[in-house]
Amino acid sequence: MATNRRVSRVAELIKREVSQMLLNGIKDDRVGTGMVSVTDVDVSGDLQHAKIYVSIYGTDEAKAETMAGLKSATGYVRSELGARVRLRRTPEVLFLEDRSIERGNKVLALLNQLNHQRPPEMVTVEDSTDQDDESFDE
Repeated sequence: MATNRRVSRVAELIKREVSQMLLNGIKDDRVGTGMVSVTDVDVSGDLQHAKIYVSIYGTDEAKAETMAGLKSATGYVRSELGARVRLRRTPEVLFLEDRSIERGNKVLALLNQLNHQRPPEMVTVEDSTDQDDESFDE
């Protein structure tokens, strides 16, 4: 069993290498349909499995095509990771779509909408300077 520090270091290394592969290595045209970025990598404690979370910008059709391209390129990504990362065993790779950015944008839009719909509150400020002045005189 690997230590937490080693697991996080391996996850960061895999994230960096897969990002480079997305830029230069993967030749599948479906992967280039949407703008893809690696948001997170979750590596199991025994370093045998790696879940790679990707964020895809584009239409739903582009997202589906990109995920299909990534799933078909899984073997290539694993073999490249084996060549680039010096581990005893190369982890099994699984690509998962990360929709957290979309959910965050949706929540922010709803909050902004509620903020614009809210009526302005009446703020009254009492003149408390007279009371404060008296307390200092004592």
